[in-house]
Amino acid sequence: MTYAQAAPAETVSYATADGLLSSVWLLVAIPLVSATILLLLGRRADRWGHWLGVAAVGAAFLLGLSYFLGLRGLENRSVQLSLWDFIAVGGLHVDFGLLFDPLAGVFVLLITGVGFLIHLYAVEYMAHDERRRLFFAYFNLFIAAMLLLVLGNNYVMLYFGWEGVGLASYLLISFWYTKPAAATAGKKAFLMNRVGDAGLAIAIFIMFATLGTTQYDEVFNGIGALAGGTVLVLGLLLLLGAAGKSGQFPLQAWLPDAMEGPTPVSALIHAATMVTAGVYLIARSNIIFSANATLQLVVVSVGALTLLIGAVIGCAKDDIKRVLAWSTVSQIGYMFLGVGLGGAAYALAIVHLLAHGFFKANMFLGAGSVMHGMKDQVDIRRFGGLSKYMRITWLTFGAGWLAIIGMFPFSGYFSKEPIIAAAFEREGWTAWLFGGAAVLGAALTAFYMTRLFVLTFHGPKRWTEDIEHPHESPALMTIPLVLLGIGSLGAGWLLATSVPDWLTTTAGLGTAEAHHDAVLPHWAIVVLSLGVTVLGAVLGWFLFRNGTATSPQPAGVLVTAARKNLYTDAVNEAVFEKPGIFLTRALVYLDNRGIDGLINGLAAGVGGGSGRLRRLQTGFVRSYATSILTGALLVVAAFLAVQAGWFA
Repeated sequence: MTYAQAAPAETVSYATADGLLSSVWLLVAIPLVSATILLLLGRRADRWGHWLGVAAVGAAFLLGLSYFLGLRGLENRSVQLSLWDFIAVGGLHVDFGLLFDPLAGVFVLLITGVGFLIHLYAVEYMAHDERRRLFFAYFNLFIAAMLLLVLGNNYVMLYFGWEGVGLASYLLISFWYTKPAAATAGKKAFLMNRVGDAGLAIAIFIMFATLGTTQYDEVFNGIGALAGGTVLVLGLLLLLGAAGKSGQFPLQAWLPDAMEGPTPVSALIHAATMVTAGVYLIARSNIIFSANATLQLVVVSVGALTLLIGAVIGCAKDDIKRVLAWSTVSQIGYMFLGVGLGGAAYALAIVHLLAHGFFKANMFLGAGSVMHGMKDQVDIRRFGGLSKYMRITWLTFGAGWLAIIGMFPFSGYFSKEPIIAAAFEREGWTAWLFGGAAVLGAALTAFYMTRLFVLTFHGPKRWTEDIEHPHESPALMTIPLVLLGIGSLGAGWLLATSVPDWLTTTAGLGTAEAHHDAVLPHWAIVVLSLGVTVLGAVLGWFLFRNGTATSPQPAGVLVTAARKNLYTDAVNEAVFEKPGIFLTRALVYLDNRGIDGLINGLAAGVGGGSGRLRRLQTGFVRSYATSILTGALLVVAAFLAVQAGWFA
């Protein structure tokens, strides 16, 4: 079933809409208004501003849940709310409208639900920060932008939310801007995202130039009329935008550096919001990507390569948050693999995205809890034995660990294993290539996440001398951990048994591709994926159960490369940064010495010449009379010379 064959959304105007779904705009308005209040009131809101931020996101979640349940009352399970004409210039017409359908609905619940728990956690985590009110203003601005991104009914509205997310992420990552590393990380994230954003912007221009519209339904219905090359270029540009926001190769370098921001920011960006935007873009644009086999192959290749890059680098990191960051890069790679496979795998990727929101937010907040009890230390080589002192954090983090490695019956098993199985359903040798990459990624994930878990919570104590008694975090931090831990345990089965059919039957998401038989029986794929997971976990436990060296040790070529992010930063520096700096300096030199030199030289010449001419104006009558006489004599002499024929 293509988008054109699916039932169109019920479209209502702001003035005539009735019923619960007529107020969908409140989902964006509530967090946006709360952010505005906190920004305008300034320090007057310091005592209660954080609670306003929490309440706004909580209210958005309750509204989102009621709207989601309200979809059952609509025959086609979707509604478009037209608020006003945003752009109407010539042939360009852009509606400021919202689309609430099953795909947008599940994202709304993820953003506001997990976002609410992260907000609650941040109340205590940021308690001693004198700018806590400003932090929650940025937090809610981020939520509002993300909700606009997933609720917009056209690509221009999506782009507005897209840019809002980029701005808010910059403000949050560099929130502690007095730290040079935080300021640099924020700038790096902002600049690398601009690369992807340029691709998305050009894609929107192409849509208008070729189809005359940016509305989702009109674009998707017109894709069949476009040439194959146009569809390919359009999809590649959308993929570039998605790779930038979701930290996929080759634009993944910003995401681990974003760990310099406060831990709640890491949880929000890497679990429920920003990194999922790219997956949402491709899933929403599934008709475009399904229309070109080459385009799908590129998406699958990017996903497979990125999941391996993230897993390999994660094996060599010692910073607890950076290990989790690289695991995010890898897990988003699985989601890109799913949306690239097409067909039913579109919905499977969304299932993994939702499950990932639970267990990754759980582990990021758990890492913050560990840092809270260990005086903000992040080196896992300096932890050990914390399970005795931080029982709640240990149990909840353990649930997240078992979920992310895909251990049965935790959520990651139900969300990741179907993607691995779908990879083996491709035609020909690509089934072995991408299926093998997914299995290898599962083995590496089990290894490095077990390493992280064991070095943090088990083995001998390796604390620094200033650590005497690690302690569990306060209730405002542990309650979200418990709830997310429960989600890490049970959300996978619930999501896997409900979401795919819901998205496929009501939203027409990814049902057009033909089904291919897997190159391996399904039971063999399950045994293989679980087998490598157990093997990786056992190996990680065996190698690190007694701790590890507390200082870097000499390593082989692969480990050294992994410690240096597989030299991706070096490549970016050599290929883009240094040539860019050289070009900038050359242009500055040309501007200063060439263009400015010419203009300044001309000005100096005019000024010098006028100065010399000014000296002739002495103010003495005798000088002027002499000048007149001399001129007259020269004119008479010239006249006589002409008459005498001297110039004949």
